[in-house]
Formats: sequence, structure tokens, C-alpha cells
Amino acid sequence: MAHETDKQPGVLASLDWVTILIYLALLTFGWVSVCGASYTYGDTDIFSLSTRSGMQIVWIGASIVIGFVILLLDDRFYDTFSYVIYGFLLLVLLLTIFNPHEIKGSRSWLVLGPVRVQPAEFAKFATALAVSKLMSTYGFNIHNWKNFALACLIVLAPMCMIVLQKETGSALVYLSFFLMFYREGMTGSILFAAVAMVFYFVFGIKFESLFLWDTPTSVGKFVVLLLVQLFSAAMVYIYCEDKKRAFTIIGYSLGITLLFLLFSEYVIPFDIVWVQLGISAAMIGYLVYQGLSARLANYFYIALFSLSSILFFYSADYVLNDVLKPHQRVRINVLLGLEEDLAGAGYNVHQSEIAIGSGGLKGKGFLNGTQTKLKFVPEQDTDFIFCTVGEEEGFVGSAGVLLLFLALILRLIHLAERQPFKFGRVYGYCVVSIFLFHVFINVGMVLGLTPVIGIPLPFFSYGGSSLWGFTFLLFIFLRIDAGRNLVRT
Repeated sequence: MAHETDKQPGVLASLDWVTILIYLALLTFGWVSVCGASYTYGDTDIFSLSTRSGMQIVWIGASIVIGFVILLLDDRFYDTFSYVIYGFLLLVLLLTIFNPHEIKGSRSWLVLGPVRVQPAEFAKFATALAVSKLMSTYGFNIHNWKNFALACLIVLAPMCMIVLQKETGSALVYLSFFLMFYREGMTGSILFAAVAMVFYFVFGIKFESLFLWDTPTSVGKFVVLLLVQLFSAAMVYIYCEDKKRAFTIIGYSLGITLLFLLFSEYVIPFDIVWVQLGISAAMIGYLVYQGLSARLANYFYIALFSLSSILFFYSADYVLNDVLKPHQRVRINVLLGLEEDLAGAGYNVHQSEIAIGSGGLKGKGFLNGTQTKLKFVPEQDTDFIFCTVGEEEGFVGSAGVLLLFLALILRLIHLAERQPFKFGRVYGYCVVSIFLFHVFINVGMVLGLTPVIGIPLPFFSYGGSSLWGFTFLLFIFLRIDAGRNLVRT
């Protein structure tokens, strides 16, 4: 029998060098962007350690060393010690909650002499390892609610600790793991429910103060309740394969709503939302009755979805107006276009949009950006660094950077799909999901398309913690992939 060392391909031969080249390209463009964002007129040495561009070189060098060390370890190390690494990072996250150092209102940083470390950035790869270990164990079935609940617990535990550190943006990244769950067989109805909740919130809050025709009916509430009824009917059609009852729900919902809408418009004006709540209650009761009659659990789940949707919308409205702090409420209102506040909550995004727009097609050139050089954009070398790319490199450079990220994500999907073992595939899709979330949200918030939640752009934003965290995340997967062809004895 051949031993593992006999004619086995070495790590270097098995490495995916395409991904490494993309990684190095992103590091290079990232440093150029940090240099452009942090440069001040009159600086004579951009490589000095007293400058952010100089320190970023140190972080990049350390990242490359970290990547090399990760590749030296046996790929089975990450499988074997997944829970140990996860437990250690959970302990560090717990201790961080009680640390005495508060930076920008957050307790997410550990200050070790001159070095500041953010454990939340490293908890991502630890969580990915732990959930991959769990889901690759014999007998794990994501359709078993106990198994799925345990996987969710692994993801939500660090998320809750990071929230307690007052670092909500970093905590929200953990929602990206549900994309991996979906790839591994999680029912699509969960993702659909999440998307539906976003629709309810956006439409409901944005148009809450707008009234329908000459009636006292809120357009926001009217649209949300109508969507709940239509979504529920669609789910009956898809998940219960009951075309007749789906069209029955739609017919009664639209017919009764239209009848009372006309009555309110031309006879006695009143709030049609009460009629829609009655329709929704009747629909939920009808779904429960059908579930009991047909002994089909899907009807109960759809009824639960309908009830949860209504409760979510009204609770979200209450939280927004009565629970959130004024500055948090203003941020949401600015994002939804309800307020402008260019001098307050909308200042960052507004200045970022000006910087990107001023870059035009080809940009102003390296170190020639005016918005960034004059420091108009807060956090322009960290969370808002993409605006520097837009101003100095223009549309062409911005598109190039996005294409690089797209190439990285597509390559990682390819690597994940070729894994011979479930552990490697699940971990690979965790990496894909995290990178996809970071890029989509970060670029979106710089362009004013997504909420400003303060998460870094991978390999671009200044700082060691995020850069090292992403390097750990990526190179562990590259090491797992490099061991895919080894013959184990």
C-alpha cells in the first residue's frame, strides 16, 4: 500500500496559483488606494512607518507571512482543531466585551501595547471552521431541525457577542453564513422570508406617511399587507402544490380590497388597513384549517409566515420610531430617502458620491484626488476606501477592482465545488459568502445603495486585523484545497 509521502504532489504543486495571483493583485491595488486615501500634500515619503501607507506595507508583509505559515501546516489540522480554535475565539470575544478600551463607541478592540487587534475579524474563519466541522459529521442533516438549530447556534453565538461589543456592522456579516446553508440544502423559503421582510420594511416605512387617493389609508401599510397576502398565496401554489386554493386566496384578497377601496374613495372615507388586517386574519385561519384537514404541515408553516410577517412589520415600525436612538433613526431615514441631512447622517455617503463622481471615466490619477486629499470623506482609508478608487482611477479603475473581486469569488466557487469532502466544500462556501457580503455591502454603502454599517472592503481597507482575518480565511481554504488529491492511509 502506498504511503502518504510516496509520490504525493507537494503543497506548492497543488496550490491554486490563480487565486493567489488575484490575492496579490488585490493587495497591490489595496495598498495604492490606502496610499491615495491617506496621502497629505507635502508628504515626502509614502513608505515611512509614520504614515498609514507605510504601516499598510507592514500589515501586507505580515499577511504574506501568515499565509505562508498556514500553507506549511497539514490540511487535517484545521479539521481536527476546528472546535478548539472556535472555542478559543469565543473566549476572546467574551473577554473583549469587558475590556476597558472603547474606541469610537465600540469595545471590539483589544489594546496590546502599541498594537490594536479586533478579534471579531478572526472569529469569522473560526466560525467557518466550526460550522464546517459540524456539518461534515456523519449523520448531519440540515433538514433535521435539531441539526440546523445547532449549526445556527454556532453562527449566532459570536454574532451576539460582537453585538454586545457595540460592533453591529461586523455582527451582521455572520448573516452571510445563511447563503452557505442554502447551498447545502436549507429550504429556500427561509431566504425568501428574509427577502420578504426587507421588502416589508422598505416599502412600509418609506411610504407610511403617504396616503392612498383621498382615503386615510397609509400606502406603506396597504402595500405590506397586500404583499403578505400575495406572498402567502404564492407559497400555497409552490409548497402545497394547490393551485385552486392559491387563486382562491388571491381572488378574495384582491376582490374584497378593491370593493372597500372604492367604497372608501366614493362613499365614506375610512382606513382600509383594518379591512386588510381582517382579510389577513381570515386567511391565516383558512390556512390553519386546510392544514388540519389535509394534514399537511406546509399550510401551518405558511400561516406562521403570514402571522410573522405582520408582527415583524408592526414591531419594526415600533422599534424604528420608539426604540432606536435619534442618530440611528436618522441613518435609516436618510438611506430610505425620507431625510437628506447632508451635514449629519448622510454626510459620509454624500461626500463619497461626490468623490466617485468627480473621478469620471479615467479618474484624476494617483495622489491627485481632491476630495480625498482634502479629507472631505470620513473613514476614506478604511470603510469608505472605495471612493478613493473611484476618484483616482475613475469608472475604469473601479470596474477593474470589482472584476477582480468577481474573479476571486467565481474562482472560490470553483474550488469549493471540486472538494472531495464535505468539510472542504462547506468551508469554501463560507469563505465565498463572507467575501460576497463584504464586497456587496461595502461598495453599496459607499454608493448610497446599502446601509452604512461600517465593514471593511477585503484587502483594501487600512488596518492589520481585517487584512489578517481575510488572509486566514482565504489561505486556510487554499491549504484544504491543496490537500484534496492526497492519498490518505
